[in-house]
Amino acid sequence: MTDDLYISVDIEASGPVPGIYSLLSIGACLVSEPAQEIYLELQPDGLKHDPEAVAVTGFDLNKLKREGLSPQIAMLKLEKWLTDVCPPGQKVVFVGLNAPFDWSFINYYFHKYLGTNPFGFTALDMKAYYMGLTGCCWNQTKSSQMADRLHPQNSPNHNALDDARFQGELFALMLAEARKH
Repeated sequence: MTDDLYISVDIEASGPVPGIYSLLSIGACLVSEPAQEIYLELQPDGLKHDPEAVAVTGFDLNKLKREGLSPQIAMLKLEKWLTDVCPPGQKVVFVGLNAPFDWSFINYYFHKYLGTNPFGFTALDMKAYYMGLTGCCWNQTKSSQMADRLHPQNSPNHNALDDARFQGELFALMLAEARKH
């Protein structure tokens, strides 16, 4: 058993940076067992939003204000889920496709609302991993190009949980390919 437990995480947000824009949804699943999953929709914690970013998410911000979880409750639920799925002796590792973006929101929200981030201060970026695995250039790390090579069954659709599952499957396929070498 490895000391690392890979968690595929995807988020949807109301703009490009945390602290100015809001985290709207979180999807996460175990890379090794995608049925172990969590999905959370959050109340926006600010008024500023990029209309194009919100349009991509498909969310109605007014509906999220009424029906979403408070950010603190959402982060408590994510923290509890991480604790529940992580066996003793293992460490959760944040895995994301464009991890710097998704991790920045998760890190900011964990610190703002809970004071600590269970993932620590690092994240594993699938784009960088894919470059190392294949020797490709940065402009060849689009998820569609990865999918063409790795043939996952899932596909992305801007739902944070569906995208976390897709990314988790892509990463599992990358790990399998790396073991062959």
